[in-house]
Amino acid sequence: MNMEKNKILIVEDDPEIARLIAMTLRSGNYLFEHAADGRTAFNLFSIFKPDILLLDLMLPDMDGIDIIKKIRQTSKLPIIIISAREEDYDKVLALDAGADDYLVKPFSVQELLARIRVAIRRIGYEEQGGKYPVEKYYYNGDLKINFLSQEVLVKKQEVHLTPTEYKVLYLLAKNTSRVLTHSYLLKKIWGGELMEDNSSLRVTIATLRRKIESSGNFRYIKTHIGVGYQMLRYENVD
Repeated sequence: MNMEKNKILIVEDDPEIARLIAMTLRSGNYLFEHAADGRTAFNLFSIFKPDILLLDLMLPDMDGIDIIKKIRQTSKLPIIIISAREEDYDKVLALDAGADDYLVKPFSVQELLARIRVAIRRIGYEEQGGKYPVEKYYYNGDLKINFLSQEVLVKKQEVHLTPTEYKVLYLLAKNTSRVLTHSYLLKKIWGGELMEDNSSLRVTIATLRRKIESSGNFRYIKTHIGVGYQMLRYENVD
C-alpha cells in the first residue's frame, strides 16, 4: 500500500488537538477526514472507508470503547487511541476491546507518525495474504521462526524454548507491533487459570527475552508497565 493512498480518520472533539493531528498527517502526505463526535465518525467510516482510525475515547455523544467494539464487529483496521486518559485501567480496557495502540496526550508529532507507520506496515503484511509475507516463516531482525516445525533461530543459531515460552513467542510474533494485555496472554496461554497472577507470565517473558535477545542485536519484547507486552518490528537481517 503506497503512502499517498493511506486514508486516516481522525475522531477528536478538541479543535486544537484535531488541528495538530491534521497538520501532522498533512506533513506526511496522508489523506484524512475529521469527525468531532461518534455519530459523524460512523457516517464517515462508511463513506470515507479509512485504512487507519485515530480515536479519542472521550467524545460528546458516546464513549470511544463502544466505538471500538462496534467497528471490530465488521473491520480489522488498525485503531490507534489518542486520549488524555493515562490510567492503566483505561489502556487495558481499550486494548482488550480491540484497539491496536494507545497514545497519551500530550504526544509528540514524531511519535504519532511512528505509530502510524507501524500500522501501515501491519496493513502491508495483511495485504500479502496474512500478517507476514511468508506464512510458514516469521522474520524479524535476526529472529526467525518456522511455524510448522516450531524451530526458533537467532543469528541462524537454534534457540531451545519450553512449550510455554514458544506459545508466548508465537502470540507476540503473530501480533507484531500490537500491544497484548496481561489478561489476553494469560487467557490464551493458561486458559484464564492465572488471571489474578501475572508472576508466571513475567517469569516466562524474562526467560524468553534472555533466550532470544542475549545473543542477538535486537530487543524484541517491549514491556508496557501495568498493561502488557509488545513485539517490536525490525528490518530483516539475512
